[in-house]
Amino acid sequence: MKTPGRMDRREAIKWMLSATAAVSMLHLRTFGAPATRGYGTDPNLMDYYSPGDFWPLTFSSHQRETAAALCDTIIPADDQSPAASAVGVTDFIDEWISAPYPAHAQDRKEILDGLDWLDRESKRRLQERFVDLSGEQKERICDDICDLGQAKRGFIRAARFFARFRNLIAGGFYTTRQGQKDLQYVGNVALTRFDGPPPEVLAYLKLQE
Repeated sequence: MKTPGRMDRREAIKWMLSATAAVSMLHLRTFGAPATRGYGTDPNLMDYYSPGDFWPLTFSSHQRETAAALCDTIIPADDQSPAASAVGVTDFIDEWISAPYPAHAQDRKEILDGLDWLDRESKRRLQERFVDLSGEQKERICDDICDLGQAKRGFIRAARFFARFRNLIAGGFYTTRQGQKDLQYVGNVALTRFDGPPPEVLAYLKLQE
């Protein structure tokens, strides 16, 4: 599997911060817990950060490949948008789990343990790493952990990981321009022409002459 290129570090950190609201709406723990002694200040987004600056990144090269493979299994490329890893979601997740905040540290353990589980399960079933499986084989493994409420006893922990990872992907992907386009989200776009309120609205408000 070809691993997508790295995103500019400052952009990835900025994305992680700006995506917090979207991720929080998906019932994740929120970013920026009250300051306590031990992890310093937030990043200065006017500076440029290289890997290892400010806070070290977490993913090894193989973990990054595995995360990208799972990202693209959950949100693959289609006619509407590119795959999740193609817009930098892997970098977003790496920044998220690397941030030195208590809630992010909990996510870091869950995500790393889950990626290790994917490899163990892939080797148990098919004698291959997860990244080396076909798309259909990846989907079959994900089918067993994609619904926490329906997961069998032996897959419950993996299903919790999958739910957290999926929410992180969605929170990241759908805050990109490509993700918003896929949702057909218009946002704050200036109108080229505005002819005033519709006549029926003016009539209802008794403002029509």
